[in-house]
Amino acid sequence: MNRINLLLLLLLCITSCNAQNAHPKIPRTENSKNNNIRCGIQDKTGDIWFGTTANGIYQYDGKAFSNYTEKDGIGSNRIIALLQDKDGFIWIGTDTGLARYNPHDKTFTRMMLPETRGSNFFVSGKTEAKPIQVWSIMQDKNGKLWFGTYEDGILCYDGKRFTHFLTDNNVVNKNNLRIDAVNDIAQDNAGDIWFATWFEGLCRYNPSTNTVTNYKPNNEVWYSALLVDKNGILWTDRRSKGAVRYDGKAFTNVVQHGIMDSSGAAPSIQDKRGDIWFAAEFGKQTERDDKGGVWRYNPSTKAFTNYTTADGLPNMTPMCLVEEKAGNIWVGTRNMGLCRYNPSEEHRAGAKLFTSFSE
Repeated sequence: MNRINLLLLLLLCITSCNAQNAHPKIPRTENSKNNNIRCGIQDKTGDIWFGTTANGIYQYDGKAFSNYTEKDGIGSNRIIALLQDKDGFIWIGTDTGLARYNPHDKTFTRMMLPETRGSNFFVSGKTEAKPIQVWSIMQDKNGKLWFGTYEDGILCYDGKRFTHFLTDNNVVNKNNLRIDAVNDIAQDNAGDIWFATWFEGLCRYNPSTNTVTNYKPNNEVWYSALLVDKNGILWTDRRSKGAVRYDGKAFTNVVQHGIMDSSGAAPSIQDKRGDIWFAAEFGKQTERDDKGGVWRYNPSTKAFTNYTTADGLPNMTPMCLVEEKAGNIWVGTRNMGLCRYNPSEEHRAGAKLFTSFSE
């Protein structure tokens, strides 16, 4: 082979490789091994936002990633929760408080929160004296925003001011619940608000009676994620023991008879086909490199499908799932792993189901 042919072959290989890796990727940083993609949303314009535990937020517009950190006004690089409200504002929960992104002028603003239970603060760009960890965010059917914190209870925002839920609304609380360490918040079809907590199980607020109660399915107190499906069924996870569902009458364990039953299987989304997707972390830490992964459950057939690194997952410890409008599903994992599942590839022989978006 002469030099010209060799050069042409080399150029062909480079062109082919570049074509296969044409999409942008989240860059690796020095702290990538200790950085996780914790949460994600798709906004009204179609952009996808990913919150990380050490490097702020990545916004993907279909062409490139933009990175926003505490230097841009978020307040912290540890992002725990994301939500876009009905007006288009994106709310960001961090380990030092709350920030809001204005899509109109593309700016971030720190939101001042009540420092103690019972005190009210109006919106301000100032920071509070005591950092408040905001772990979860939900907007109810009436437009009110709910914020779950680590040790400062539930905060509500009506568009003008923040209030402490239990102390400022005269809620009937016979069990003296604190509703702290709130991992997730959801509203069911009846209008009741549910809180998944670390220490008090599943807490439920009934607006009609203005009362809160709590449940401890399987006599367990730790639950991390909530999902209300299209039929009004409430799904949640057990700590390293699979998932559980509530049909309005009773809690039922969702049993896979295998690996998922020994995982913290957090229900994240229900896709357009009606299947429930779980981000599962295996209970035994020493076996998490090989067990866990992403699980898909078909409520009609009650069949489980497990997706692993063999299918293209960056690793076996996913932390968030986001379904975009086109039907593709994004998976964020530990160690800055990010990939996208294309359902159209599901039945194509030899197809790589997940495409990596991480360097």
